[in-house]
Amino acid sequence: MSVSAGHQAVRAEFREFTDRVVAPYAEDFHRDQHTPDAVIKALADRGYLGLPIPEEFGGGGGDAVTVGLLATELGRACSSVRSLFTVHTMVAHAIARWGSGAQRQRWLPLLATGERIGAFALSEPEVGSDAAGVTTRAVPDGRGWLLRGRKKWITYGQIADVFLVIGRTEQGPTAFLVERDTEGLTTEPITELMGIRASMTAEVRLDGCTVADENLLGRPGLGVSHIAGAALDLGRYTVAWGCLGIIDACLTASVGYAGGREQFGAPLKEHQLVRQMISRMFTDHRAAELLCLDAARLRDQRAPDALAATSLAKYFASTAAVRCASDAVQIHGANGCAAGHPVRRHYGDAKVMEIIEGSSQIHEINLAEYAFQEFSPGRHRPAPAAERSGI
Repeated sequence: MSVSAGHQAVRAEFREFTDRVVAPYAEDFHRDQHTPDAVIKALADRGYLGLPIPEEFGGGGGDAVTVGLLATELGRACSSVRSLFTVHTMVAHAIARWGSGAQRQRWLPLLATGERIGAFALSEPEVGSDAAGVTTRAVPDGRGWLLRGRKKWITYGQIADVFLVIGRTEQGPTAFLVERDTEGLTTEPITELMGIRASMTAEVRLDGCTVADENLLGRPGLGVSHIAGAALDLGRYTVAWGCLGIIDACLTASVGYAGGREQFGAPLKEHQLVRQMISRMFTDHRAAELLCLDAARLRDQRAPDALAATSLAKYFASTAAVRCASDAVQIHGANGCAAGHPVRRHYGDAKVMEIIEGSSQIHEINLAEYAFQEFSPGRHRPAPAAERSGI
């Protein structure tokens, strides 16, 4: 990967941590549908949960490349644990970007140290990609805001201490910080998911929760266009890099298996159609890597086209992860279909990545619009991605 020596050293640190603390136990997490407290504490103690949070609030102040490298290594080891990093930092990012001074001072240090875990509560039983269509109601009640509704598919909703909830007010979708001990808030575990089974997903029920005005995040009406938009942008970014980790794991497993198993008197790696699958996986890995790196550079530069680059990276990396995981299962044959085999877990995890933080179809709609803008006749086009990334 074309990164600095400093970033290579940081990546080695991340890999050592995941190889020791996460990867050996990922199948246990998957089977038990649970992320142990000890793993979450280890992430917090190393400062990883606060990596993107500004240093002034006790975070790591990590640049986009560093954040991406951590997401890659976590995704390579266990997509569920990477999902914790994603949703937790989405909440922190929204507060850092749109919170008041008091909200930043209160919440960011707690999130940076992992003393409090954040979860993003946007999706509802009947609302997914159409984020502006949320039906959870928030009405003023003289003491603050009264929230009623249901949120579903909330990653780490079983254990989160604070939820970034998007509800509907007269002004439109609005964001609130709702603490777990708020009266009227309950959670119900969602189990037996196809992928990220250890992500401790939940349904969150808001039955007349009173939320103080000080927990209103941003202005009423900006919940989707600004607050959720900022959170989802970071989420897509870390998911893209996490998918690169899935591709890495699938390629490594497939190369090892193809080199060590013999069929029809020759190693699998000598069979042309197996080599075809390996070559496609190798190409997808390199392409996803470069797209993620391009998005990282543009984000650090605060470039106008960073949003499009992040969407492109998430779209390509997630679809490539599904292709690579499918081929990895195919190469491993019946072994790859067996319970407890990592490539089977990666296949389920990869498919979920095509849905979360904007489905592939939503990204195709948006990327087409970016293409119409960039390639319209007579418009000035930006420098090629390789030049922008300094490659």
